[in-house]
This record gives sequence, C-alpha cells and structure tokens, in this order.
Amino acid sequence: MLSGDDGAQLQCCVAVEQLNPSGQAIRRQVIRKASVILGRNEHQEIILRIHDGKIPQSYLLKEFKLFTKFVRDGKCTIKLLPENKQMLISNCPPDQLSLFLKTLSIKHQAMQSIKPLSFREKTKAGLPRSFEAISPLQQKDIQKISDLRRKGLAESTNKMTGAGAGQQVKRSRSDTNFSPVKTNASKKPFLSLSSRKLNKEQEAVLGAVLSGRNVFFTGSAGTGKSFLLKRIIGSLPPKSTFATASTGVAACHIGGTTLHNFAGIGSGSAPLEQCVELAQRPGVLQHWTSCRHLIIDEVSMVEAQFFDKLESVARSVRRSTEPFGGIQLIVCGDFLQLPPVSRGKEKAKFCFQARSWRKVIQLNMELTEVRRQTDQTFISLLQALRVGRVTEEVTAKLMKSAYHQIERDGILATRLCTHKDDVELTNENKLQQLPGSVRVFEALDSDPSLVKTIDAQSPVGRLIKLKVGAQVMLTKNLDVARGLVNGARGVVAAFESGNNGLPRVRFLCGVTETLKPERWVFKSGGGIHLSRQQLPLKLAWAISIHKSQGMTLDCVEISLARVFESGQAYVALSRARSLDGLRVMDFDPSVVKADPDVLLFYKKLRKETLLMQASMHDFVKGNKENSW
Repeated sequence: MLSGDDGAQLQCCVAVEQLNPSGQAIRRQVIRKASVILGRNEHQEIILRIHDGKIPQSYLLKEFKLFTKFVRDGKCTIKLLPENKQMLISNCPPDQLSLFLKTLSIKHQAMQSIKPLSFREKTKAGLPRSFEAISPLQQKDIQKISDLRRKGLAESTNKMTGAGAGQQVKRSRSDTNFSPVKTNASKKPFLSLSSRKLNKEQEAVLGAVLSGRNVFFTGSAGTGKSFLLKRIIGSLPPKSTFATASTGVAACHIGGTTLHNFAGIGSGSAPLEQCVELAQRPGVLQHWTSCRHLIIDEVSMVEAQFFDKLESVARSVRRSTEPFGGIQLIVCGDFLQLPPVSRGKEKAKFCFQARSWRKVIQLNMELTEVRRQTDQTFISLLQALRVGRVTEEVTAKLMKSAYHQIERDGILATRLCTHKDDVELTNENKLQQLPGSVRVFEALDSDPSLVKTIDAQSPVGRLIKLKVGAQVMLTKNLDVARGLVNGARGVVAAFESGNNGLPRVRFLCGVTETLKPERWVFKSGGGIHLSRQQLPLKLAWAISIHKSQGMTLDCVEISLARVFESGQAYVALSRARSLDGLRVMDFDPSVVKADPDVLLFYKKLRKETLLMQASMHDFVKGNKENSW
C-alpha cells in the first residue's frame, strides 16, 4: 500500500473524458472510489495510473496541461494534449492533491533535460513492461528545476525571434485556466518544496484523526492549534468534511462556517422534537447526512446544553444509535481561554461538562510546544497566567511593562479592549483627530442583501475609512516570509495617485506595501457560498479581545481594569509576540482568573495522558522482549 503523503498516490473521485476537436466530452467514465498513482514505466517515462479496484488504466504523461484553480476544494483537471483526454479529479484531500501535483509538475520538468527515446530505441531495448511508483520529491529535484530554469532564461535572452522549446504555448480563450507544463523549462514549479512542518505532538493528533478516532485537542495560546486544524482539513475529503467554529471570525480563519449555521437548529433552546424538525429542512438535512467528519474550532465557547442537543439531533436525523450519529468529531480549543456566553443569571456550562462528551470524545490530546513566542521567560509568565497563578515576579514584570516604549517608526501600540463599544469609539475618535480628508473603501459583496451574515463572519468591514497616518492592522496572511501576516501592524503612509487611490502602508516589519482588495469566501446555511472583496485592513488604535483570537500582535497595550470573564486576561496578554512589545496598564492580579472546573478537567486530562503513555511504553517494551 502506498502512502498518500509521499506525493505518488491519491484516493478520490475521477471522471475520465474523451474530448472531440472542439473540446466537448463525447465519452465519460466516472470512478467514485479511485486510486490515482504516479509512476514510471520501463523506459522511465512518467505514467498516470487510475485504478477502480479491478482493471487499472495507464496514461503516458508526455504533453499535458494542469487546471489548478480549485485545488483548495480538492479538485483539478489533467488534460492530455495529443490524446485529447482529460481526468477530472474531485473530492480529494486538498493537501494530498497539492503534493501530488507538485510532484507531477517538478518530476515532469526534470525529465525535459533528458532526450526521449525513439520508438525504434524502445523496441531495440526489449525491456519487459513494468510500472513503479515515482519516488518522493527531494531537494535535488527542486535544485534540478532551478538550474533548468536559469539555463532556460539564459537561452531565451539569446533568442530574439522564433518559437523555441522554451516558449509558452498559445492558448485559446476557453483554456485560460490551464497552465502548460509540457515545454516551458523556465516555468516556476507548481509549488515550492519548503512548507512549515508539523512537530511530533501535531503529527500525533493528525495521525489519530486519520485513523478515524473522535479527537479533542487542546493547548495554550500560540501552540499552533489553528495551523494544525488547517492541515487536518487539508487531509480529509472535502465533500464529507465540514469545518465549523463557535464564532464567525474563527470560522473564517479555517475557511468554514459557524457551528450554528451547520446545525440549523437556531440557539438549540427549543425542544428536541422541534430541533430535529429544523435539522430536516432541505439544505440543512444534506449537511447532516453527507457529513462524515465534523470539525469544531474554539469549542471553549460552545455551551454544554447545545453540544448535547447537537448529539441527539445527529443520532435522530442520521437514524443511527452511534455517538453523534456516527460522525467523526475533531474538536479543538482551549477551555482556559474564553468561556461560553451565559444567558441570564445562570453560569453557562463548558462543553466537557455535557452529558454526551465522554461518550463521544475517544481521545484527549494536548499541544505543549509554544510557537508564537520564543522568549522562554515570557512563555513561562503566560503559562502561569493561563492557570490563574500570579506570583510576585509575574506581577512585577507586568507592572514594569507599563513603562515600555513600544512605539516605533510612527506605528503606535494597539490597545486591546474588553468591550466592543470601546473599540469602535476609540478608532473613530482617533481617525477624526488626524488632519486631511477621509478615503472610504467600499466592499464588493456577492449578495448585498445578506450583508449582516457576511459582517458576522468577515474579518473586514463593508466600509473601511482611512487617512494618511491611520494606524492599521493586516487581516490576512499575504506574505509570511516578509512578515505580512494576519495581525501585522502598520501605518498608512500615502495613497496612490491612480490605481483607485489604494493605500500604501508602512509595516513594523520594515516592508512598505500598496494594498489591493482581497477576497474572503464564507460558507452560509444551506451550503451557500458568500464572498466579500475588500482591503485586508482594519483600524488598529484598538481591537477587542474576542476579535484578537488567533492573531499575533507586534506591539500591544492592554488595560485589564474591565476584565469580566475567566481567561480573558490570559487571551489578551498571549496575543503579544514578546514581553518587549507589550505594555500593561493598571495591572491588578485579581483580574487574572482560571475557572476551577476547567483546571480540574485539565488535571484529569494530563493524568490520563501520562497513563496512556506509560501503557504504550510497556506495550512497546513487551513487544521488543518477545521478539528476541
């Protein structure tokens, strides 16, 4: 069995189409559960093999084009040019598909430097027919392509006329989404080899998820929960995987929808019979019946009663007695961060206090390696605050931070506020106080009548008002290598004279960039896709603690006087990248609180983890002894 992680194999749905000269399908074969394997034949030529479990079909990949626009949705098309055939790949785990196409593209480009064998040479060689899976991508493959590209560029500068082998094929208008792979040695590989790797803890969680277990994974702020969640989503088939979160902003971070939108049962306060009826409406019912993997992010804000109601609805709607109706649950969050919102005087119960929690969740796992901060002193300080422990040393450090001069290059500290109203008032007042005229940038929404739904999930507003000197924050990862990440701080330096008057922003990381509108896509109830196109910016004199979740802030000022929830002080402080970039005003140790029920839950979780590790160690040790 080949691993999908080596870039040589896919498990997906494939439609093989034979096209006529005008590009229309005249024959079509659909294989719902196909194995697609990349390999080499006896002449070392690249072969694409499609297996339906009975008879494999093999195709020589000599000249082809890749249609890669929808790779993130687990879809792509491989078009064989001489044969006029195409393979439509769908419902493939997106990360697997990306690696497969990267392997295919780079290996094929590397073949361009080798002279192909003629039919006569192949016959003369008399080699028996064979098929061997292609080797995984290595750094030497990337290096080979880089050398070929440099060589190709050097040759192309010497050719002033003529259509040589290094020239891009002219495409018809209908073919503009295809990228020719066949002849362009100077073309950049489909993807680069380097990507941030999972650490051992994260790999263990991903392994548990791929084995089909119902997993809850947790960890303090900055341990890479969101990063891991995106990798998990990328490793599961898109059609049966639903990514959700307790809030719209958190859902937007992982490209999903809110848990309430997915469930379709409103607040869940109605009787069970009524909730089941609501879940059986067209569109909503389709979610429930096609879902095999349900992801819930920021689970700390999901109330126990709602979780229990969901579990009952799942069993009823899916007509299954299995926990959660047989859906695999992948649940993520930190209960020591933001708690569920209480309705009325009664304190809301946490998700782990739900009656169905222990029945549903098979494995609790904790990430401990902090990636956001690198200063060990600051990490230790945050870990103490997370569990509500405020020593004299911690108090002294945070009180001393009130005198930190963290403004630099005209970029002021962002103030984190506990209340949303304070944020809006601060930003509006500060913008008004700046000299010069306001520039207003209006979003382009896919459905203006659903602006409230889009507002709830979008990290950017429908209207963005800016002036030169406005303090701003990036709301999307644009270029991680250059420091242009979600939460990066900057100041508006100027507006372009043409180009729709786009803002030029000077960032704290040293980059000055003209920002263009970006697109966010949101999944709404009933499977509708909504989108907003807008500048990836928001005013940053102030931001609410709730809206800062998942962000890493370069320079942040915090007033903790109005903290009103357990975990709120910790969430605010853990947004900072370093202690040097943090200024805490009017620090009072009494506002740092950790819920005692949560502390007990984590104590039990760690005890169970230690017992599991010990039994696993004994099991491995016993196996070694028995093998002698």
